[in-house]
Amino acid sequence: MEDNTIWAPWRADFVFGEKEDGCVFCNRIGRDEDSVDNLIVHRGRLNVVIINKYPYNPGHSMVVPIRHVGELEDLTVEEAAEFFELTRLTVRMMRQAYHPRSFNLGMNIGRESGAGIPEHLHMHVVPRWVGDTNFMPVVGKTKIMSVPLDRVYDLLRREFTKEPAK
Repeated sequence: MEDNTIWAPWRADFVFGEKEDGCVFCNRIGRDEDSVDNLIVHRGRLNVVIINKYPYNPGHSMVVPIRHVGELEDLTVEEAAEFFELTRLTVRMMRQAYHPRSFNLGMNIGRESGAGIPEHLHMHVVPRWVGDTNFMPVVGKTKIMSVPLDRVYDLLRREFTKEPAK
């Protein structure tokens, strides 16, 4: 039988580290200026695109409603439409910025499903490349992140800035 476990030991700092007060998404959304410090690369009218501080791959981003909402069915029609449109836009911007071969998109709604931040809905957008998963995370408990967070931010922010949302 094949083992389908996905190991992500480099995220241990997130799991075991000290948690900030309040909602991590609301804390960043509430800041006036977008930068690598608050991780927001794009603001829509009702949602933001934020890069993951503890990524599974370089470029790992999330689409997050501005309103603090934890359930998909609690989004307004307008929030939901922009949420999924920004998901589409994020995939397009990542294709232009990083040239991935494919993507993983996903949402974990509720703690039991694996949501790390269940109180604030978010869609993960993870770019994938051939060979981006190898023996290092599983055997060596080490993830090789070939692109630093500030460069990831700059590349994706540049794509969102140069092309208006459609």
